[in-house]
Amino acid sequence: MSDYKSTLNLPETGFPMRGDLAKREPGMLARWTDDDLYGIIRAAKKGKKTFILHDGPPYANGSIHIGHSVNKILKDIIVKSKGLSGYDSPYVPGWDCHGLPIELKVEQEYGKPGEKFTAAEFRAKCREYAATQVDGQRKDFIRLGVLGDWSHPYLTMDFKTEANIIRALGKIIGNGHLHKGAKP
Repeated sequence: MSDYKSTLNLPETGFPMRGDLAKREPGMLARWTDDDLYGIIRAAKKGKKTFILHDGPPYANGSIHIGHSVNKILKDIIVKSKGLSGYDSPYVPGWDCHGLPIELKVEQEYGKPGEKFTAAEFRAKCREYAATQVDGQRKDFIRLGVLGDWSHPYLTMDFKTEANIIRALGKIIGNGHLHKGAKP
């Protein structure tokens, strides 16, 4: 069989013929991080009209799934689009580090509080588990190409955040806006 490629007048390009994304992706992500792409974008937009997307945080209770991916990618598109439209559009990711999903995961692994350990030890294990899950999810979202302030996320388990929640609840109670009752 003859090679006819040399007989054709094909255009020449510096682009590789194969995408090799699996090989190139780690380098691209490392370059974005090393160059502080998010910081460069924020600095360029400093002083512009601000667009804030308030992101409802995912639970820190396991690996991300397709729902997390769709949610974060759509929000990332909106934030980047606003940035391209001239807005200063910071994105601060966050995680919900409290609640039943996390407690159930910890119970499955260690047992119920009161049986093998105290309630305080159980809460500490929940915090430890949530921190591990936050780290894993953060890495996955970065790998999806979502730009944000990944070094300074908001976590509902931060003691300062917890104190602010208690203060806000105290004001709600103090203003008479909270009552105990049965569902209708």
